[in-house]
Amino acid sequence: MMRGMKRIIQVRVFRGDKYYVAECFDLPVVTQAATLDELMSNVKEAIALQLEGEDPADFGLAAGASILASYELETEPQAHA
Repeated sequence: MMRGMKRIIQVRVFRGDKYYVAECFDLPVVTQAATLDELMSNVKEAIALQLEGEDPADFGLAAGASILASYELETEPQAHA
C-alpha cells in the first residue's frame, strides 16, 4: 500500500428539515434517509457505487477503507432564569 492513502472515508451526518443527510468529505457522495439506520445503509451503497470499477487510489483512498461517520448535534436553546 502506498503511503498517504486514506484508510478512513469521513462522512458528515446532520439532521435536515425532514431527513438525516450524509455527505462524504473524500468522495462526491451525498445521500439522505428518514432514519439513521437507513442513512448508513444508503451511505455504504452510495460509496460502493461511486468506487465501482474505479481504483480507490484515484480518490486518495486505500483499498478496503473504513467509513467514519460524525453526527452533528444541534444545541438545545439555553433557558435563562
